[in-house]
Amino acid sequence: MIVRIARETDWERAQTEGLYAPPELERDGFIHLSKPEQVSGPANALYSDEHGLALLWIDPARLEAELSYEPPAPGAPVTFPHLYGPLNLDAVVGVVQLEPWKRGEFRLPSAP
Repeated sequence: MIVRIARETDWERAQTEGLYAPPELERDGFIHLSKPEQVSGPANALYSDEHGLALLWIDPARLEAELSYEPPAPGAPVTFPHLYGPLNLDAVVGVVQLEPWKRGEFRLPSAP
């Protein structure tokens, strides 16, 4: 499983359009994802104290776009999953609403 913290507005738009394509897909050329054990880093750095978030649980075997594991910076010792195209909704096997948290306090919800 891999995960994505999504703004509920982007996720709701995906339900209407049939694909999840957040603004970063156009800006960066891919969708930033995480392995479950990695998600606390981006969660605390980018989303603490924010309302209107959901955690998408994604089955990589169901993805239609190319998935690649890449370092966040050249020479970094870890890799993160990057999806090079929109996320097809049938790859999302669970959605968990996230309550706001203080920086450093993110706790990964149970898998669906």
